[in-house]
Amino acid sequence: MIDDLPTFEFAFPGPLRDKLVAAVLDGTKTTTTGLLQDYEIDGEPLPVVGTRSAVVDSAGHRVAVIELSEVRVCRLGDIDAAHARDEGEGHDSVTAWRAAHERFWHGPDYRGWLGDPDFVVDDDTPAVLERFRLASVTAPSRATKAPRH
Repeated sequence: MIDDLPTFEFAFPGPLRDKLVAAVLDGTKTTTTGLLQDYEIDGEPLPVVGTRSAVVDSAGHRVAVIELSEVRVCRLGDIDAAHARDEGEGHDSVTAWRAAHERFWHGPDYRGWLGDPDFVVDDDTPAVLERFRLASVTAPSRATKAPRH
């Protein structure tokens, strides 16, 4: 049952999350990227292949179930074009993907969550790359959890 699944939140509530959730629902978003430090700060283990999670929209509704098919850790500087493309945000290059993600990680929401107004990423920043499949779409219900882009 979807209410029993852990939640999966893309970005922070608002227009970016709405865009990312729409891309998950229409099948164009099949990967996501978080920073390794986020798991360490939250005291959470890395995601495990096969894990199913409930995707949460900006209103806190559980709108879909995704299943992880790949999890890997790499340097931001080593992210490839396939991963960037499969994020479903329309980036035509790793450079464009990186610029969009840096705007997120260097933005006020992420820096505020982190508590570091001067935080920056570089090529050596460890990232957690997740590939998933859309398992089901559901009628909305209530939920909450931590952001990924």
